[in-house]
Amino acid sequence: MLTRRIIPCLDIRGNRVVKGVRFQDLRDMGDPLERATHYMQAGADEICFLDVTASLEERPLLLDLLVRLSRALFIPFSVGGGVRKVSDAYDLLRAGADKIGVNTAAVQRPELLGELAQSFGAQCVVLSIDALHLDGDWRVTTHGGREHTPRRVLDWAREAVDRGAGEILLNCIDTDGVRTGFELDLTERVAQTVRVPLIASGGAGEAAHFVELFTRTTAQAALAASIFHDGTTTPQAIKRVLHDAGVEVRL
Repeated sequence: MLTRRIIPCLDIRGNRVVKGVRFQDLRDMGDPLERATHYMQAGADEICFLDVTASLEERPLLLDLLVRLSRALFIPFSVGGGVRKVSDAYDLLRAGADKIGVNTAAVQRPELLGELAQSFGAQCVVLSIDALHLDGDWRVTTHGGREHTPRRVLDWAREAVDRGAGEILLNCIDTDGVRTGFELDLTERVAQTVRVPLIASGGAGEAAHFVELFTRTTAQAALAASIFHDGTTTPQAIKRVLHDAGVEVRL
């Protein structure tokens, strides 16, 4: 049986953690180093850092912050936002990241996924898909959800894995920050489409939502932010509920 993972997400803007609803109205949520250390001690399996304005501002990620994070953390962490070429990914890995997340640049130039996989291995390459329901279908967006594309989520997930993505992070903008539960239908459709692990993101509001996700879909990990940032619960508390529900987790 697969061990399911719980991954707190830290959206970073200007060396601070921020969080909004449906990618809008970002609020300051504290210091990333303090947050990350706390989540590690509270049972997180991994941590995901997303520089939410790097692509929009066309600037590199905050490498000095990553170096400090890598010295403090003893669990894997991924970093995304602003990766446009292999050398960007190299800088992040050298600063201590375990995985590299790509989104906008991969949509604009899909060949980037193959270049990253060839350079570092597919296990390092996480394709982040910001999905928005438009015109009766799920579409891919870029630049932090600000720009819409004609790409369908299922088609893009399939192509991305064929090109070299070793993991998919599916962010559902429609449910992001609203705490009504994960988008189960799309999650399972993507999970059945690709042959790599899928991380579900967007909508977690209580432990029951994680139980729903892992009992009704084949997603291998759940990513959440608000539910942890405001102190509602902890990764370890979520995992205890999952364990009691018969879901395999690392306690």
